[in-house]
Amino acid sequence: QVHLVESGGGLVQPGGSLRLSCAASGFTFSNYGMSWSRQAPGKERELVASISTTGGMTKYGDSVKGRFTIARDNTKNTLYLQMNSLKPEDTAVYYCDVVGYWGQGTQVTVSS
Repeated sequence: QVHLVESGGGLVQPGGSLRLSCAASGFTFSNYGMSWSRQAPGKERELVASISTTGGMTKYGDSVKGRFTIARDNTKNTLYLQMNSLKPEDTAVYYCDVVGYWGQGTQVTVSS
């Protein structure tokens, strides 16, 4: 079955960077577009970024454009999210998503 494991979250100061990873298994990774979403306490889940099967097409939410970069390595069945210039409002649990499945999430906290 689909199994997604997010990692790389943590506590970072405003302006800092983090790189999230999502290890995927149980499906043919290279056949599916992937995405990252996030959910902050008391807020609805928000789509952060998505990427096509080959990585040739990416799309970002307005709040992260120019700061976050989504990437994938189909040889390693792994999805990435490079997050730069982090802001306190980026604080949330980040999830890796594929066709309605997601993992347990990884907490990102941006605070001084």
